[in-house]
Amino acid sequence: MNDKLTHLDSKGAANMVDTAGRQESLRIADASAHVHLSPHVVGLLRDGTTPKGDVVATARIAGIMAAKKTSELIPLCHPIAVNSIGIDLEIVDSGVAINSHVVTYDRTGVEMEALTAVSVAGLTIIDMVKALDPSATITDIRIDSKSGGKNGDWKRA
Repeated sequence: MNDKLTHLDSKGAANMVDTAGRQESLRIADASAHVHLSPHVVGLLRDGTTPKGDVVATARIAGIMAAKKTSELIPLCHPIAVNSIGIDLEIVDSGVAINSHVVTYDRTGVEMEALTAVSVAGLTIIDMVKALDPSATITDIRIDSKSGGKNGDWKRA
């Protein structure tokens, strides 16, 4: 693995990495997050009776939309062709487990898109239940695996 910080130029200033010379290849990233919610709100989600409507469907759409807009949100991210985005939200006893799977065939990876997807899906859940559970918390936002590119495959232990 290269220890050089690629987002810094020779003078130490932030810059966008030049990917023009890179080979296009299949690149995949999986990310996850968890939204901790009160037992009351978990019950409402399971029953489908939250006042603002279908929280899970809205969060899934928000995550997909966010992944496609990542380069507009993260200053040095490249705009890439996102070929596929899957968002899985599972209501569990402690809240909602969120997983994303993002695929591209491009010159740079999709880790940031996968992370953005789970983050915004989590934020959407909080927006929709904040009046019911002001202590709702997003935790454990992380990359779980990635494949493709010059650094190859990686999976969280």
